[in-house]
Order: sequence, then structure tokens, then C-alpha cells
Amino acid sequence: MTPRHSEQAAQAEQAAQTEQAAQPKQPAQSRHAAQSDVRAGRPRASSRGMLAEAAGELFLEQTYAGTTVDDIARRAGVSRATFFNYFGAKSDLLWLEVDESLAAFPAMLAAADDDVEPMAAVLEAVVRLAEGFGPERLPLAVTQVELMGTDAELQASALPRFLSVVRLVAAAIARRAGEDPDGLLPRAAATAVVGAGVAAAGVWARAGVRRGPLAPLVRAAVEPVCAGYASAFRSG
Repeated sequence: MTPRHSEQAAQAEQAAQTEQAAQPKQPAQSRHAAQSDVRAGRPRASSRGMLAEAAGELFLEQTYAGTTVDDIARRAGVSRATFFNYFGAKSDLLWLEVDESLAAFPAMLAAADDDVEPMAAVLEAVVRLAEGFGPERLPLAVTQVELMGTDAELQASALPRFLSVVRLVAAAIARRAGEDPDGLLPRAAATAVVGAGVAAAGVWARAGVRRGPLAPLVRAAVEPVCAGYASAFRSG
């Protein structure tokens, strides 16, 4: 090799070493996490939505009863512990869309002006809640209950949610009416309103491909209930 070639080779080697030194080193922990993610088959940034998607696939493939939390976590590419960071139980997956909507329900109940009558405010809040559901947004377990084999689990997991919504509505009615939220009239009115809403949702879910928006059905079911209890509050 000539002196000129030796000099060029030395310069090229020095440039390569400089470029390599300038690149940031990936921490060992990050490298291990990335390798783990590749082995898992899904990206590390798993979410409630990814877990719900994996669960929906498995429920349809092997029924709800035949699917375990470990199956869902494996399909989503996360650990069992990660699953429980997002969900308290497998049945919570059946109510994902409903629970997300109910998180905003207290604000809907409080949205009306203070001078709006209690039952009128409740009616508008319940209808607004229902507007979040339609043919483009369907809770999978409700619409596919027979195929997925979830009827018994749906009923069991629905009760705590029903009672929670009743408490919210009763508190909203009582605040506007100046009554005790545990009093007979607020509790009865709230239970009737939520029951009518659930009945409307059941009819809507069974409508199949003919299903339209949920809100009109809810209004048709809840409005007579609210009108009746509005009279009771006025006379009481």
C-alpha cells in the first residue's frame, strides 16, 4: 500500500469511529424492553383499546366463557399484570364503551341551568348519554350476546352499573329538588328513569341490522317517566 493510500485509509477509519461515537447509545433497559416487545408480538404501548380488541376476537372465536384473562393478555402481547392495570375483571371488557361514556355522565347531569326542573334536566342528560351510541358504536357483548355466550355474565356485571347510575341520577334529582338523595321520591324516580333507559337499550340491541340511533328510543321510553315524576315533585 502506498503512503497516500495508507493516509486515506487512516482518515476513513477515523471518520467512521467519530460517527459511531456521536450516535446516542440505547440504554440496556430500553434494548431489553424492545426485544421483549418483539417477542410478545405487539408494541409495548398497549392500551385498553388493544386489550378490548384482542378480547373481542377471542370471545367470538371461543366464546366468553372459554376465554381466560391469560388468553387475552397473550393475544394482546402483554402480561397478566398489565391486563389488571386496565381492567378489574374480565367482565369489564363487555362494558368498555358503556363505562367510557358513563365517566362523563355526572357532568351531563350537572350541565343544565339551576332553574331547570329536576326531571327535565335528567331527561336531557340521559338522552345526551344515549347519543354516544348508534350503528357505528356498538358494545360488542350486547349485540353479539348469543354468539359470544355472555348472557349470564352480562346480567351479573350489569347490576352494579345499574345501581351506580341510579345513585347518580337520584343525587342529581335530589340536588335540584332540595330533597334527600336517599328519600323515596328521588330514588324511585331515578330507578324508573334508568330502568326505562335500559329497556330502550335492550330493544335497540335486538333490532340487528335495522338498528338506528339509540337516542330517539331512549327519549321515547324515558320522557313519559320524567313527565310523571315531574308532576309528583310539583305536587309534593
